[in-house]
Amino acid sequence: MIVYNAYIKYLAFAAITVSLPIIALIILKIIQKLSAGKVKSLVCLVGKTAIVTGGCSGIGFETALVLASRGCRVILADRSDGARAKKKIIEITHNTNIETKHLDLASLQSVRKFANDINGTEERLDILINNATVGAAGSKHTDDGLNAAMQINHFGPFLLTHLLTDLLKKSAPSLTSNSLHPGLVYGDLPLADKHMISFNTLINLARVIVLMIYGKSEEEGAQTTIHLALSNKVKNITGKHFWDCRMFPPPPGAWNSKFCDAIWKKSEELVHLKPEEKL
Repeated sequence: MIVYNAYIKYLAFAAITVSLPIIALIILKIIQKLSAGKVKSLVCLVGKTAIVTGGCSGIGFETALVLASRGCRVILADRSDGARAKKKIIEITHNTNIETKHLDLASLQSVRKFANDINGTEERLDILINNATVGAAGSKHTDDGLNAAMQINHFGPFLLTHLLTDLLKKSAPSLTSNSLHPGLVYGDLPLADKHMISFNTLINLARVIVLMIYGKSEEEGAQTTIHLALSNKVKNITGKHFWDCRMFPPPPGAWNSKFCDAIWKKSEELVHLKPEEKL
């Protein structure tokens, strides 16, 4: 009888141990769904022009799709062939004013070539969405001598923004600039991360399950980007950070003005900005 009771207690303890993480995940998923940002703006973008880097897949594609559905002229800037993405957007939105242009953020030369093309052919640029990112690139360096991940995620967009600022100022009533975090998006994980996922251990299997259950879809992940691109509520807000369509405290380092100034000046140096190109 004593052995039986001990066995029952062991089973109860095991059941609780197994069920608690599951219950926690369910609660987290409910919270994530209830708190997730959702674009509510009905703004029409006819006559506007937007560039979406990395616009042929993932969050970038979902963003471009919504902008096109509002009548916006959308330029998909990607290093991959954008013909398929362009065709799909046109089929869904019936907006034929979609362009694809090659842009490799891992090459400063490609960024300059792209910017020269835009400045020479586009009459206006209302929205620039620096969406393209890479999750991991190890210690790999580009032909420019920069860390590949840093160049794609920071130096490339930094240079591109500088080169297109004059066109943006000319087109928009106020030039504003904001950053955002899309949240945990499973479908938009970089390929490098997906290749690192192994099913050989229970830990990695649990990681995949958590990402699939708790992670946002690419459409959900694009909501904050879309919100910042078209909502009238943020048209006069600049220099802020957003999460789930709400203003959110920026990373701690962003509060250190000396640190930020040092990064800015070093970035100007590393992307070889000319004096007349600096802001």
